[in-house]
This record gives sequence, structure tokens and C-alpha cells, in this order.
Amino acid sequence: MDRVNNLIKYMSVLLLLGGLIAPAHAAPPSSFSKSKKILNTQVYNDQKISFYCGCAYQTAEITNRNGTLRNKEAVNHSSCDYEPRKSPKRAKYVEWEHVVPAHHLGHQLQCWQDGGRKACRKDPEFRVMVADLHNLVPVIGEVNGDRSNFRFGMIAGEPRRYGDCDFEVDFKQRVAEPAENVRGDIARRYFYMRDTYNIKLSKQQTKLLTAWSRLDPVSEWECERDRRIEAIQGHGNSYVKVGCVELAE
Repeated sequence: MDRVNNLIKYMSVLLLLGGLIAPAHAAPPSSFSKSKKILNTQVYNDQKISFYCGCAYQTAEITNRNGTLRNKEAVNHSSCDYEPRKSPKRAKYVEWEHVVPAHHLGHQLQCWQDGGRKACRKDPEFRVMVADLHNLVPVIGEVNGDRSNFRFGMIAGEPRRYGDCDFEVDFKQRVAEPAENVRGDIARRYFYMRDTYNIKLSKQQTKLLTAWSRLDPVSEWECERDRRIEAIQGHGNSYVKVGCVELAE
């Protein structure tokens, strides 16, 4: 019931921000796999830049082990001077990362207590959360794997592990530090997921994300991304919309 009330409040905010009524045909994707296809073809189709490292990528046809062909998003490492840390094979392609990790979304559900992410695959509530387009971004596979479900924070010394990519990971402390130009984007996605799905954030994390959102304002691409997702999913991110209004003034 709390999640339903939160969603009602969230939609009310959207209406107040400009009478934004979603098209009658708009509906959230029904699975993570469908969300990835939608993002690739309808949201990032003309903006093929990886989120954390700013690397260009493009669709490439590859052959599976069984001889069939499929498309994958191949990363152009020279476009951003990326250097694989440990997994050159995984670093070749883009993966779709949950900014708020699936572990954070699911660990408070009973299905997760019963058997982790695998046990939650058929849970309706979990499927909606992991398929939410607002929380998904294109990331180099190796970086996605290294970030895992670590929290975001600041890392002393900023040890670079991926060439010129400004993304640091402290594996011992389980912390990841993104570049300054995406910190606000991350914060606004966290706040959206918190409000929409009643996700818990600590006071310390909320304070950090609030500062990140202030120091890294909404960009034109973030506004456009939000508009595209709203047209598909049926609602936008109110934290982005507020910034878009300020950007237009």
C-alpha cells in the first residue's frame, strides 16, 4: 500500500509540473530484457555513448557459439582512451546497468530472502523495478562488473584503473566513485527510485546525493532522455523535470 501511495503522490507531482498526461498507449516494459531492447532502439539509438566513461559504441553483428548471429553494442576504446583493467573480453561490449543496483531493489522483498535475484525473477514487483527505464544506463561491461552492487561515494587518491575513464572502485570498501559530470544524473535516478518504489537510503547517502545533484545540474541530454522514456513508459522523473525547467529559463 505504501508503494501505491508513493506512486500516486509521484504522478501528482508530474501533473503539477505541467499537466503532463502520458499517452494512452504508454506502458512500462514488462521485463528487464525488453527494457534493454527498448533503450537501445528508442532512447539511445542516436546517443551511443557509455554512461560512466563517455566511450562511443555501435551495433555489431557477432556469431554465437552455436553459429547464430546476434547484435551487440561494441565499444570503441580509442574514442575515450579506455584500457581494460582485468577483463578485456567483457570490456568489448556495452551492458545495461541498474544505477540503483538490483540487489538494493530486491533485498527487502521476501523472494530475495528466499533465494536472491534468481528467486525474484517471477515476482511482479521486482520485475517492474528492474525493468524501469529511468534506472538503466549503457555501461562498458567490465565497469559494470566491477561496480557490482557497490554504493557510490568518494575515494581518496582517485586511483585510475581504466585508462582515461574517470571511474574509481575501492573493492575492499565496496565503493565506486563516478566522474563529476554524471554524479547529478545518478542522484536524480536514486531519488526517483526511492520515491517510486519506497527504496531506503541512509541519511549519509541522501546528503551526498543531494550535493551531487546540486553540483551537477540537469543537462539537455538528460532532459531529452527523460522525455523519450516518458513517452514509452508513461511517466518521467520529477527531479529531472524540475532541472529541465530551470535549464530552459
